[in-house]
Amino acid sequence: MSLKKRKKNRKISRFSWVEFILFFTCLVIFSALPAIMYGYDTGIFEIAGKYLGWYLLYWAIMTALFCAYTAFEKYRTFDKPLNQLSDATKKVAEGDFSVYLKPVHTIDKADYIDQMFADFNRMVKELGSLETLKTDFVSNVSHEIKTPLSIIQNYATALQSTQVDEKMKQEYLQTIIQASQNLSSLVTNILSLNKLENQGIILPAEPYNVCEQLTECILSFDSLFTKKKLTIEAEIEDCAFIRADEHLIEIIWRNLLSNAVKFTPEEGSIAIKQYSTDNQIIVEVKDSGMGMDEATRKRIFEKFYQGDTSHSKDGNGLGMALVARVVDMMDGTLKVESKLDQGTTFTVCLNAYLN
Repeated sequence: MSLKKRKKNRKISRFSWVEFILFFTCLVIFSALPAIMYGYDTGIFEIAGKYLGWYLLYWAIMTALFCAYTAFEKYRTFDKPLNQLSDATKKVAEGDFSVYLKPVHTIDKADYIDQMFADFNRMVKELGSLETLKTDFVSNVSHEIKTPLSIIQNYATALQSTQVDEKMKQEYLQTIIQASQNLSSLVTNILSLNKLENQGIILPAEPYNVCEQLTECILSFDSLFTKKKLTIEAEIEDCAFIRADEHLIEIIWRNLLSNAVKFTPEEGSIAIKQYSTDNQIIVEVKDSGMGMDEATRKRIFEKFYQGDTSHSKDGNGLGMALVARVVDMMDGTLKVESKLDQGTTFTVCLNAYLN
């Protein structure tokens, strides 16, 4: 339904004959009270009887003026702003998030209508941001899924050729396997992000030793460390307890270590340091990789963002977004320090378990 039709179909009642009669009756009675109270001995009722018609006409005009004024005030104070709000709501419902309602009064004279408009504008801004994020997310997911699928399709088609020798077949198969693993990792990370963003944290009854978990995660990357001939330095306490979901916290360590391995060149170094304060457990993961500039550092925790596209085939830009989300859910802090060609250091602070 168009805006004009909607306005036409609205039932607006600014004037009512019931109100008119009620106000008229009240005004006539109240104006006559002094005569009723003090006019018995002055003959005022005889005079009033002669001019009763003019008397009633006078108060009818006064009542009409009063009703007209109140109708105007209703329109100015309520109907007009609420009609604006209704029309704006309709536009938002149709997908227009550029709607903005101007305040009715200045700041020093603002009332609840102005506050309602301000809340509406803030809501529309948030909805617009969410719509943009959703559009970007769908676009990025489509791109990330399309890339490995194209690789799988192209190499699978090439394998059908009879001119491909055995060595090349193995290379093609390895490429297909790698693309499949990347696709599987992408789907897993998307599901993990969706789960994290739609669930609350339920803390386990018992704390666990995060030092042991961190050590096990480091050992699980041993083959990758060996393959790239990386020097690993680990400084970890024997025991430090936190009360958290072990699987969620493991997402932090695995993604930080994976990121460090990916961006550290061969024969480089990675240092993992863990220590405790009175109420926090701090973990630092430092690499000797290429580092990043300020623009990349600010966007490193965005979904699907990959500052160094030369390594895009090794990931999907969701790992650090997962880390940031988990740390945030645990009321911890996550910091990154980096300079180009000088490596990167990620620092995670989590609340320690206190007896």
